[in-house]
Amino acid sequence: MPWTSPDDLAAQVRRLWDQGRLLACALSVESSTSGARSILDFPLPLRLRRPSPRELGERYDAVRSWIEALESGSRSKLGAGYEIVWQESNNRQLGRNRLPLAVRLPTYGDALALIGKTDEAAAFGDLAGPTLDRFPMLRDWLARKPLTVLDHAHDWGRILDCLTWFRDHPRPGVYARQIDVVGIDTKFIESRKGLLCELLDIVLPAPAIEASAAGSKAFEVRYGLRAKPSLVRFRILDEHRAIAGLTDITVPADQFAALSLDIARVLVVENEITGLAFPPMPDSMVVLGLGHAVNLIAAARWLVDREVHYWGDLDTHGFAMLDRLRASLPRARSLLMDRATLLAHRPLWTTEEAPHIAPLDRLAPEEAALYADLRYDRLARAVRLEQERISFGWLRRVLDAL
Repeated sequence: MPWTSPDDLAAQVRRLWDQGRLLACALSVESSTSGARSILDFPLPLRLRRPSPRELGERYDAVRSWIEALESGSRSKLGAGYEIVWQESNNRQLGRNRLPLAVRLPTYGDALALIGKTDEAAAFGDLAGPTLDRFPMLRDWLARKPLTVLDHAHDWGRILDCLTWFRDHPRPGVYARQIDVVGIDTKFIESRKGLLCELLDIVLPAPAIEASAAGSKAFEVRYGLRAKPSLVRFRILDEHRAIAGLTDITVPADQFAALSLDIARVLVVENEITGLAFPPMPDSMVVLGLGHAVNLIAAARWLVDREVHYWGDLDTHGFAMLDRLRASLPRARSLLMDRATLLAHRPLWTTEEAPHIAPLDRLAPEEAALYADLRYDRLARAVRLEQERISFGWLRRVLDAL
């Protein structure tokens, strides 16, 4: 049947619920930041496809069945839901008839009853009230994302307690583990960083937020918590340069930056296992598994006076990492990131996902030429040669020539 059924009307209201617009009606939005789209006025008209005068004459029985079905699901029959606005018509063949002209929801409660969401709306009200008592500035956020509140209903009290703690302890300088609130632990915060970011950005004053640190991964920096320190692992390849007999050492990045090792050559590799396989080398060390974290050694100013070699994957992102490293260590050299190595290992090429396409300004002419070939798919599409695929014999010959 082409005309609007009771199920069609319920589907219209259910879409409003799924968008959060219906549930937002539980709040009186006092500012325009939530947008006029979120505000519904009652009585609320619903879309109604109804028979044309021609269909009334040609399909009279079907029209009567449609009217009966529409009326049976209405407020007049069920006590809640939509109401029908009627129109009297006079047809020469059919006589006087009463036809639905429009359908509307008289109240917010009728809308909820029609889709069976009265209990959920009551639950939202129970959560929204205490939220606004403690954080009235969250009114517009609640109006925009009421379903998010219901999704976290079980934990909402603890979320409010967490917001209160951050408000009372701006930029605390402690680990999340040290937040002394019942029910709040590291896992609680870790699994809700996205939501907490949204709320804390509204609740906290601007001086308590580090605006340059964005996203869940920068949560600790943004709100002044201590983060798990980034670690740098390195191997000393010359036993005569061992530190208290140690040759495989892992330290926080800031401690690595504070070192000034009596060593001439530093090799930086992307793959950790590759670094573990490096052979003994005089007056040398290798920093393992940095790859996209080359910035961890950027603060180590003692490396400026060392012979630094960077070996990354032979792809566009590998050259991007080399370019980034040279921002801090302009004399850093590339290792095994040359055309001869790439062409010698053609059978081992793979495909790089989402290649880096931005120009790089710190590459040597030969590197820049190869980067351009990779960037513009001149050798093949999205060529990638991972460093662990390069034969160890090839590596030994290059290292012996250093």
